Amino acid sequence: MITLINNATSHIDQVAIKSNGRDYTYQDLLDTSEKIALTLLNGRSDLNETRIAFMVDPSFDYVSIQWAIWRAGGIAVPLCVKHPYTSVKYVIDDTQAESIIHSKKYAELVEPLFKDCNLKTIAFESIKDGSGSLPNVSMDRRAMIIYTSGTTGAPKGVVSTHANIEAQILSLVTSWEWSKEDHILNILPLHHIHGIVNILSCALWSGACCEFLVKFDVQDVFDLFCKKEINLFMAVPTIYYKLMNHWKELPEAKQQTISAALKDFRLMVSGSAALPISTLEQWRHISGHTLLERYGMTEMGMAISNPYHGERRPGHIGQALSGVTIRIADEQNNEVTENQSGEIQVKGPNIFKEYWQKPEATTSSFVGGWFKTGDIAVLDDGYYRILGRNSVDIIKSGGYKISALEIEEVIRKYPDVKDCGVVGIPDPEWGEIICASLILIKNNDTIANLKTWLKDKLPGYQMPRRYILQDDLPRNVMGKVTKKELKKIFIDSDA
Repeated sequence: MITLINNATSHIDQVAIKSNGRDYTYQDLLDTSEKIALTLLNGRSDLNETRIAFMVDPSFDYVSIQWAIWRAGGIAVPLCVKHPYTSVKYVIDDTQAESIIHSKKYAELVEPLFKDCNLKTIAFESIKDGSGSLPNVSMDRRAMIIYTSGTTGAPKGVVSTHANIEAQILSLVTSWEWSKEDHILNILPLHHIHGIVNILSCALWSGACCEFLVKFDVQDVFDLFCKKEINLFMAVPTIYYKLMNHWKELPEAKQQTISAALKDFRLMVSGSAALPISTLEQWRHISGHTLLERYGMTEMGMAISNPYHGERRPGHIGQALSGVTIRIADEQNNEVTENQSGEIQVKGPNIFKEYWQKPEATTSSFVGGWFKTGDIAVLDDGYYRILGRNSVDIIKSGGYKISALEIEEVIRKYPDVKDCGVVGIPDPEWGEIICASLILIKNNDTIANLKTWLKDKLPGYQMPRRYILQDDLPRNVMGKVTKKELKKIFIDSDA
């Protein structure tokens, strides 16, 4: 029995989902997901891990479909609604999905799939009541395939079992003290672990309410906050930045109203990208909250978090979550001592089962049962601090291993810098040279002024050697800077 879904029977009359102007109870969710599950089975007794893709906006419909696939014994493959056709087709081909469920809104996008792939289509609006019974799905079954961003090649399908997902949920429900009294706004994409597990699944596990917006709008978010129903919020740094900028433009009375509403929240979390300390400090001024920063990956859910109670240390991702074991290892996979940098390696029931049909990639991601994250960190006085991703954020220049994230944090303190991105590009003399992309608040400032300012802030080997000015940094749908694309911009500008 899938515990997440079984838990819903304890909260039948409570509101589970608010979306599209309607309230849906846990009973509504159970009834609708059963109807869809029977449609998917179509007389079969069990989908037996058949892959079912789906493309609908974040909503009650999304949750009903996800639960239906699980209840029918299938593997859920959520598709990104913002991806182009080629990316969607890649996922369909790679998973060899049997069917795709889609809303009318995405009918035109997915239509070519039925010519290019051996795929059944199920229009969500056409699903009718079915008959039959649902299989008993064991927790060791494969439950979901989520695709990584593909920063080191083609995206890989991360396969999680129901037991993996349950462990990810339990570590957060325990550490962040979720309860049925909670009400959270979910504005994050639902093809990503942050939106699916951290918000949606934790809320539904706990008997809480998860609310969706039809479309993200900064003022709509603040209006919902001021209704004083929502008491949790989780977002990426880019979202907090947009909220802060909008708040600054409002009349003082409106600012005070919003700030008063924010102070009543139980918890606010930032993740999916490094949180600039400047953003943390500005949001604390506006809301009265120190954002809880945490660390995780598609392959494991969350593994490290600043504490719910206790010090939330700026620039740090915190300590191991409940049920998760962490070590920092050197390049020979030997554990290092505190204050020495190395790769974050993780053990626990939260770790994914495999990369879909990529046994070699799966095997190479583990050493002695430890999952190798590829992220470099240091244990600093009991708290982990991220230095960067081995492949994109650790720059090897002149014999030094340099953290791009640390350089970015310094550059953001310059008064006229709105944001920045730092990467290393190949260089025959230095191995790599440091390059910085700048988004300025004022276009009348000069790079020469910044370079002069940085001389007192960075050692010479950490100084960027090349700069470009951009209107914005290249980002993925989660708002995370795509360093691979930024590197290409610098390399192409040399060509």
